[in-house]
Amino acid sequence: MSDTYVPLISSGVAGPLGILHLPRLWQKVSLEARGKLAPGYPGIGKGYDMMVISALGLDAEAVKKFITEQKPTYPQFEAWIKAQPGVNLTKANIHKSNLAIAGYVHTDEVRKGILAANGLPDDGGVLPDAINLNNLDDWYEFHQAVLK
Repeated sequence: MSDTYVPLISSGVAGPLGILHLPRLWQKVSLEARGKLAPGYPGIGKGYDMMVISALGLDAEAVKKFITEQKPTYPQFEAWIKAQPGVNLTKANIHKSNLAIAGYVHTDEVRKGILAANGLPDDGGVLPDAINLNNLDDWYEFHQAVLK
């Protein structure tokens, strides 16, 4: 088995705070901090990662530093977030962030590439949102790295 891991927590998963993608962000940064994140996956990328970090009013470097240095469990990570000055954890803000995550759609190029890698036609038969496409991409990369 590989010494690196494809993150398999979906962006469609929320932890106790109810924030979509946050568990995946924690997993990716945790793996990156230990040199175990599969190639091609950023610890904190410009897409969903920054959407969630920005929506909550967090600082990306502070998130990375906390996870890297403290190696928190997921509930410890959420507790740290709740303690950050200026963080916005209102139900309305979390709902707005979740809608942005759930409603994000990849470009045609990205969609076509993910479907082609999985041997699926681009005929509208697969839900086009980025969560579902990213799941397909992760499962494909996991298969290539571990099961093939």
